[in-house]
Amino acid sequence: MGRPGNRSSRGPSVGRRRPPAGAGSDRGAALADRLATLYPWSACSLDFRSPFELLVATILSAQCTDRRVNMVTPALFRRWPGARELAAARPEELEAVIRSTGFFRAKARNILGCARALVDRHGGEVPEALDALVRLPGVGRKTANVVLGVAFGRAEGVVVDTHVGRISRRLGLSRRGEAVGVEKDLVRQIPRDHWIAFSHRLIDHGRAVCLARRPRCTGCGLADLCPRKGLPALAESGAAHGKAGRRTVQSRRPSGGTRRRRGADASAAAPPRTPTGRTPHGKLP
Repeated sequence: MGRPGNRSSRGPSVGRRRPPAGAGSDRGAALADRLATLYPWSACSLDFRSPFELLVATILSAQCTDRRVNMVTPALFRRWPGARELAAARPEELEAVIRSTGFFRAKARNILGCARALVDRHGGEVPEALDALVRLPGVGRKTANVVLGVAFGRAEGVVVDTHVGRISRRLGLSRRGEAVGVEKDLVRQIPRDHWIAFSHRLIDHGRAVCLARRPRCTGCGLADLCPRKGLPALAESGAAHGKAGRRTVQSRRPSGGTRRRRGADASAAAPPRTPTGRTPHGKLP
């Protein structure tokens, strides 16, 4: 038993409590707002026309590029347009169609199991609840958050892939290595109204500016908010942290609209290119 008064001598613990999920921290809100300015048109790069198509495409995207998945799904959905048709597919036929996405046997097994579960449990429709989605074969929190956020507009969590986890650690938003832990840190610091778009914007930033091995920190639109965790100090810190003035650079609008649905009108012009041919998303001159 401790000494009387020890607990009260430390003062109340209310000030040390973490903010509730979705409330966001000042720094998290600043980062989210800045990313929204730099990448206003960032969106899911998978092509889809329904929640079912997005669910299957997201399962296929594991260890595969979205571009490759978009090359495979048109033929897949022409042959099996819905959960009922796909649930009746022969495994070897599905494997042949998705072979180029890699790990095709495991993916075919998960997709078939998922389609059959949709038919048996949900009448062939994709559920709009996180708990129901993660009970489907081949569906984890990342896939469930993609479907809920992109297909249904429901912010139940933050999608964490390789880019999001890596850049979140570099920005000092998380120290954790596993995706679930990173997501827990992000939902406490990023305002809920940014949850859906935050991952897409961070992915675009990681591909264009915050590269894994050689990040382009000089002129980065987040430089003044970034502690550069895990990176050596810059020689010219003043210029690197954007003190010379900031110019916002808009990101490229996806070719199919804010949600990349096939057949949507693609009328936005591409952003300007640098002399080297790169598009300067998230970069300052």
